[in-house]
Amino acid sequence: MDKLIELASTIASGAFIAVLAAWLTTRSRNKQEQQAEVGALRVQADVMTVAVMELQGAAVANRLLWEGRAERGRTFLLTLLAFAGGAARARIAGGTDAQSGLVGLGRAAELLSRERVASKQIVAAVREPLTRAGTAAAPLMRCSDPAVVTATEQLLAALASVEDTARLEAALEAFGRAVNAATAPRLSWWARRRAMGAA
Repeated sequence: MDKLIELASTIASGAFIAVLAAWLTTRSRNKQEQQAEVGALRVQADVMTVAVMELQGAAVANRLLWEGRAERGRTFLLTLLAFAGGAARARIAGGTDAQSGLVGLGRAAELLSRERVASKQIVAAVREPLTRAGTAAAPLMRCSDPAVVTATEQLLAALASVEDTARLEAALEAFGRAVNAATAPRLSWWARRRAMGAA
């Protein structure tokens, strides 16, 4: 009978140890997966933030270089100077008034054409950061946290109008808060219980 009790005790302790080991292994694996997901979310959020900042920088550079009042005045003045220079050159070469005017218009059109090409190149430079922002948003849209998905959607909507900096800043701030909440360390069951008991 003692051997039977000892055998039952051994089997029970073995089963308990096996269940405990399985539980600890599963818990450890789940914790590692959770930490990997949090790390991936942080990296994806960083990529998105950098893409938004690049897009803002490109938009500001475009605005400063091509859309300001001073820039428009400079282009107008250069166009007038190109017209006058072309007309004077044609007149010196012995052209009539009409020929001088046509040469002047040709020089002005050539200058405006170069300005337009340069302006389009700057605008095209905005496309690359916009593409990066869209690419960075894709994995964030599949996030398990609905707050991160919503904040990402709002940020993408705000990127549609980059000139509205207040809206973009607010969307970026909301995105940061959602990511911080999603990546904050989760309290253990015991810590949550103690926190509830203290309250």
